[in-house]
Amino acid sequence: MYPASSAYDRAITVFSPDGRLFQVEYAREAVKRGATAVGVVFKDGGLLATDKLVKSKLVNPKSIEKIFKVDDHVGVAVSGLVADARRLIQHARVEAQKERVIYEEEIPVESLTKEICDLKQMYTQYGGARPFGVAMLILGIDDTGIKLFETDPSGAFSEVYASAIGQGKKDVEDFFESKYSKDMKFEDAVRLSVSALNKANKTKTNLNTLEVYYITKKDKKFKELSVDKLGKIVGKKVKSR
Repeated sequence: MYPASSAYDRAITVFSPDGRLFQVEYAREAVKRGATAVGVVFKDGGLLATDKLVKSKLVNPKSIEKIFKVDDHVGVAVSGLVADARRLIQHARVEAQKERVIYEEEIPVESLTKEICDLKQMYTQYGGARPFGVAMLILGIDDTGIKLFETDPSGAFSEVYASAIGQGKKDVEDFFESKYSKDMKFEDAVRLSVSALNKANKTKTNLNTLEVYYITKKDKKFKELSVDKLGKIVGKKVKSR
């Protein structure tokens, strides 16, 4: 005999008596096992950062993707099942290019977020499918300014100034609550993000596995922060692998 609740987690389309979709909750658990990623909006822009947590010398850190460029003005950090994330990133890139071809302009960040979340939500209501086991931090710039959105496997999303996904999410968000300021400069935001990742992983971050992307109101381009510049900002020497 199965426990009474097990009848409600065999199909995504069945609600439990207390209104829960167990498969969506299981997808959230997959996210909690993923590498920590953080997003921070600062005075003149925003950034995404993550530690790839490479545990073997045999793995090339450059081969592991946790932050993706969707278009020139927007990027995404992911946590959870990266294979699921790649499917969503592909969808986001297509939608961004459609906007350029049809309207000859960059897609608004909130519109792109809704497109991604609509696809996520669709996979919570069809039999024979499962939810995407991935959470995302979507950072970009448009006519309304710098935007940072957090999404979860259910397709829900919210705009945030600073947030985290993956392991240690609660600890990082508590840390941001006490340390974050919207008026901070770029260098301060980088140091805050690295400290947050150290707190989540309970270890000092190796710069070779740390990935930081940023966008500013002046440049309006989503790009990677080089390891050398990152080392200078956080005051560490770059270790050879």
